Amino acid sequence: MPKAYVFTRYGGPDTEAFVDVDRPRPGPGQILIAVRAAGVNPVDWKLRTGFRRPGESGEPVFPLVFGSEASGVVEEVGEGVTGFAAGDEVFGNTAAGGYAQYALLPAEAAAHKPAAVPFTDAATLPVAAATAYDGLRQLDLPTGATVLVTGAGGGVGAAALQIARSFGLRVLGVASGGKKDFVESLGAVHVPSGPGWAERARAAVPDGADGVYDLVGGEVLREAAGLAADRAKLITAGAPEPDVEALGGSRVRRARTAAVLEAVAELVVRGALDPHVTQTFPLERAAEALRTVEDGHARGKVVIEVAA
Repeated sequence: MPKAYVFTRYGGPDTEAFVDVDRPRPGPGQILIAVRAAGVNPVDWKLRTGFRRPGESGEPVFPLVFGSEASGVVEEVGEGVTGFAAGDEVFGNTAAGGYAQYALLPAEAAAHKPAAVPFTDAATLPVAAATAYDGLRQLDLPTGATVLVTGAGGGVGAAALQIARSFGLRVLGVASGGKKDFVESLGAVHVPSGPGWAERARAAVPDGADGVYDLVGGEVLREAAGLAADRAKLITAGAPEPDVEALGGSRVRRARTAAVLEAVAELVVRGALDPHVTQTFPLERAAEALRTVEDGHARGKVVIEVAA
């Protein structure tokens, strides 16, 4: 039977396990893929601890398969699906997990993978790159404007720096001192994180940043708000809606459409976006891949590869 990496209840790593699962059947509007790669994101382990995405309701049915994004080869299409056929190479957001040999994707949140983009790179685009893209489109800054990105050394942050540069923006990236070279290699001005970071950023933007894209939340978001020249241009993917609304900003509005996936994939093809896949693990080492991200030491993107 196909294998999947799951969590059997809310809690810590002790809730995780490999299990045999039935091969999924695509419902209306879904496609079934043989997974070739799955991106690993902080939200994966957060969901295991009981975190609920905004707008989610209902009680979970355990076990739940880890993973929010995947790439692979179409095996079967569900009722009403057009534009996809068996054998197509695709990538997209998952409907019920991606750390598995097979996964379901909503057809509306999937796209054809360009031949020039490896499965490992494509698997990182639906969450990190698409979140970065959605946020920068939401800010809608003119060419030459300055955007400040907190949490710039992570997966979403690294994508945001590159996409912002492709939009013709001046970029400041807040990240640890150990990620200075990485942030600068992406075309951004590095601002060391830690105590006093806001003052250091203010020295680079005395009149405030034209836009602020927060990926951290908490106190960092509150300090970042003070650097926004216009609080309407303050957005976050790192804090709940009430937290940022209280500061005059808003949460990132995720599009989750094929059009966004196609746009970020085109940036990869053009060389404007490097997903920076820094570590890959086979499916049988999914726990190790997840620990790498959960421990907070990952630079760039971590990907699980699934053998054909």
